[in-house]
Formats: sequence, structure tokens, C-alpha cells
Amino acid sequence: MIILPEFYETNLKRELGRAEYLLLKILINLLQSIKTVSLEALATGLPIPILFESRRKKIQRFLSLNYINVEEIWFPIIKNWLEIYFPLNQVVYLVIDRTNWGCINLLMISVVWDKRSIPIYFELLDKLGSSNFDEQEAVFKKALPIFKNYKTVVLGDRKFCSIKLANWLTEQKVYFCLRIKKDAFIEIEPEIWLQLKNSSLSPGLSFFYQGIKYTKTTIVLSVLILQVNGNGNALELRQRKAGLS
Repeated sequence: MIILPEFYETNLKRELGRAEYLLLKILINLLQSIKTVSLEALATGLPIPILFESRRKKIQRFLSLNYINVEEIWFPIIKNWLEIYFPLNQVVYLVIDRTNWGCINLLMISVVWDKRSIPIYFELLDKLGSSNFDEQEAVFKKALPIFKNYKTVVLGDRKFCSIKLANWLTEQKVYFCLRIKKDAFIEIEPEIWLQLKNSSLSPGLSFFYQGIKYTKTTIVLSVLILQVNGNGNALELRQRKAGLS
């Protein structure tokens, strides 16, 4: 039997009734042992002396409860966890990423801790493929308030290197480091465009630009710092402040 941390127990007992809390603990242990999220597999392994179909419906009813959601169950646990492991004003790194399991397309915000990425909030996208700025803004609006007492840095892969997102994060006073495609262009002088792969950057060097156009559009990026990562194969768009690296 897996023993949950005390602050998990405290929050779960406050939000759930006794029967719901016990069922959740059973399901957590089942997930750890059978290592699948199949409803049928969980119903098969549920140690309750009722028919299989009744066990399946019991799990379905539990998961359908309107208060079994990220904001009411998970957010209070995350806030307690932050208080324990992250001193106030510490730099916290958030990761935005997207993954899909078949037809299920998830947009996820996670926090980096102990070389791991801990999920904070996610949205199911009603489409396949990449997310857009509105969807990215929506998940950040849910997750960022949890970290209001910390210096927050957002990390994102190339598919999140959006000028709209970068400027919006700047408005929220959130720092960021987003990978950028080497075939992108920046306007270094009026009507003079530089393709980033021709910028002569190498590991250890940084270029700083302010108020420039990016990707031959009319969008102006307030601050652009270009930096090559350690293995020399990716450019990064980042915002820097004293105390952050």
C-alpha cells in the first residue's frame, strides 16, 4: 500500500468524503501496480466484492464528480508542495509542452523539480496538432497565479516560440527561454533581414536586440536575446534579468 505524503492526505480528506477518499487511495495503488489507465483494467483489479460492471460504473461515477478536477483537488496540493520545497522568491522553471495519445491532444504546464517535470495544469485540445496563442494563454492564466510569490521562468520548445506569447509573458512579468528556428529572420536594420543561422552565434555568445521585427512580419518584439545552447544545435529566444541565467 502506497503511503501518501501528509499534505496530500490533509488536502484530500478536506475535499473528499471518506468513501471517496478511500476509493481514490485504492485507485492510486491500482495504477501503480497495473501501470495502465484503462477503465476496464482498473475495474478488474478493484478489490470490492461486486460484479465487474458495477465496479466499472462505480469508478465512472467517481471520476464524473464535478469537484474531481485539477483546480479543486490538485492546485491546493501543489500550493502546499511549493511551500515545503520552494522558498519564497526562488526562481521556478515552468515548462509548456504538448503531447498526444492517439486522438487525445494535451497542452500541459509543468514545474521543474529535482530533474523531473511535475504536471501543474493541462487542457484537452479539441483538435490534433499544435496549439495556438489563445490556448497557450488560457493554460498559463490558470497556472501562473499559483507562482505569484516566485520568480518564474517559462521554458518552451520551438513550437512555442511565438512573438505573441513572448510579449504576453513579458506583460505578465514572467521571464522565458523559448527555442527558436534557425531559419527565422530578424530585421537588424530597416529593410535589412538576417537569417538566424547566419548570425555567427556559437556556444557561449549572446546577441541582444530590442524593438526588432521578427520573421518578416509587422510584429515587433520588445526584447530579443539570442543564445546558442551548449551543444550548439539550437537557438534560444530568452528574456534575462539580474539573478536569472
